[in-house]
Amino acid sequence: MSKSKWWKQPRTVLLIISGITTVFTLISELFLGLPEIWAVALYGVAIIIGGIYPAKSAWMDLRRRKLSINTLLIVGVIGTIYLGLWEEAAGLVVIFSLGEVLEAYAVNKARDSVRALVELAPREATVLREGREVRILADEVEIGDRVLIRPGEKIPVDGVVVSGTSTADQSTITGESVPVAKISGDEVYASTMNGRGALEIEVTKLAQDTTLSKIIELVANAQGDKGKAQRFSERFGEVYTPIMFVIAVLMVVIPTLFFGQPFDTWLYRALIVLVVSCSCSLVLSVPIAVVTGVGNAARNGVMVKGGSYMETASHIQVVAFDKTGTLTVGKPSVTDIVSVSDLSKEKLLGIAGALEKLSEHPLAEAILQEASKRNINLPGVEEFDTLTGRGAKGSINRTTYYIGSPRLFSELNVKLNQDQLKQIETLQGQGKTVTLLGTADLVLGLIAIADRPKENAKQAIQRLKTTGVKRIVMLTGDNRLTGEAIGRELGVDEVRAELLPEDKITAIKELQKKYGLVAMVGDGVNDAPALAQADVGIAMGIQGTDVALETADIALMQDNLDQLVYLIKLSRKTVAKIHQNIGFSLALVALLIVTALTGVMSLTTGLLLNEGSALVVIANAMVLRKYQMNKANAIGNE
Repeated sequence: MSKSKWWKQPRTVLLIISGITTVFTLISELFLGLPEIWAVALYGVAIIIGGIYPAKSAWMDLRRRKLSINTLLIVGVIGTIYLGLWEEAAGLVVIFSLGEVLEAYAVNKARDSVRALVELAPREATVLREGREVRILADEVEIGDRVLIRPGEKIPVDGVVVSGTSTADQSTITGESVPVAKISGDEVYASTMNGRGALEIEVTKLAQDTTLSKIIELVANAQGDKGKAQRFSERFGEVYTPIMFVIAVLMVVIPTLFFGQPFDTWLYRALIVLVVSCSCSLVLSVPIAVVTGVGNAARNGVMVKGGSYMETASHIQVVAFDKTGTLTVGKPSVTDIVSVSDLSKEKLLGIAGALEKLSEHPLAEAILQEASKRNINLPGVEEFDTLTGRGAKGSINRTTYYIGSPRLFSELNVKLNQDQLKQIETLQGQGKTVTLLGTADLVLGLIAIADRPKENAKQAIQRLKTTGVKRIVMLTGDNRLTGEAIGRELGVDEVRAELLPEDKITAIKELQKKYGLVAMVGDGVNDAPALAQADVGIAMGIQGTDVALETADIALMQDNLDQLVYLIKLSRKTVAKIHQNIGFSLALVALLIVTALTGVMSLTTGLLLNEGSALVVIANAMVLRKYQMNKANAIGNE
């Protein structure tokens, strides 16, 4: 239902006509002396017009051998007409239809996040073909096309920057509040806003396969994957509604046949029981909370693939993390530079960088980045040679330098003193890889390299513990020394190291058996089996592999562990809303039935309270729309 044209919807139009007719007839009857025959006729018109949609729904339900609130309404209207209560019959139809329209509008408001996402995607793109700029529909852009993004334009498709520098506001996808710098080689995402620079990007995904499209599809279909609470609600309704029909029949039969009570009196009370028993609020209790919670998650950069995963996340007892790229940045960097000679740290780094510039070793990039960060000029190298598996050597200003592992210098018969050995042992005990720089005669310095923990990883783990998660476990294929060092620094409860992908599955199974529900957080191909085995698989960041994103039940679109804390707290608030709504609905139904049995309540009042309770349930669930990630990560916030 479009917000701008809600009043044009057929159901709303019929409700307005039925409502105006009912009110006009009631006023005319009370104050203008409208003849009864005309009043009955007008009430009849109001009932027919307002009852078209409920009657259609009731008929469809009966064809499926299902009793629903629409069935109850039609039975109630027929019963009140039989009793000659035409104004109450018309009132029933108007009030019921008004409640349905308001509920549809409120549910539609809960889906606003999906509609807003759809509207975010640009419909056209400027493609560069044969040196010309061609404006085409975004749906027609192909993988490999070059697309020009001008300053201030929305990016129409996912791609990789091939030229230009700018910033991109990625809040619609990742929830990041600060624009992200974009240079050649960086990924960009459909619907994000380009900054002041022009970018040329190479398309990597078709319009229907973009990250935005995945979010839209997942949020829109969230109700299709039903959680335990929703399945319970539906099973309960299948048994509960027929039982209430039987109770209503017995309310008429037993007093009139066995106790000589007036038939009309007990028929009227039975009709009230029928109308109030099938509560709209009970039907809406689960789906409205799930849709609102999943929509809120999407707006904060968390992609939840179904309501059941939101529900399961609320009961997580253990969170298992992959290390590299999840708890750590995933790229080694220089952590320590120790000079054991007369050379300064800058001189050591300059020589090391000059040698590593010609090396293909994975750690070489870390040394080069550190040298670049310190603006160190690298000297020229002659007679460079790679020492496979051990390091490299080269001549700088007629002096031959070696760089590599302690093993290399042991092979060169370079003696290390006790202080140097102790320093190496200390750095390795911290989980760092130690690279030595020296000559054929002596060691000149040590450079320690490690994959550092993410900035907020330690704080996020502490916050997770405050949410009630019983155990935080790190699973890594890295060596035990490195794994345990990172684990101590971050404050995890348990480290399992040197694991192959199949070992991670075994670890998840053991944790499930010992503690209960387990969430696995990872970002790589080797994490996919463990993500699938866990009760909730959570892919970390849009930089994660496609395999991890496809396997996971939930994806955190930022490379930010604060989103995990937010997810756990949001899931618990969502489930709390479900429980509150169900409890409130059942208590109200019980109260209404008791008052109906005792004759205290009228049919119209019962229906008003019934429909009003649905709006209370909707309003309670809609509170979830205002829950924000910064609130979730505030210390002590529950």
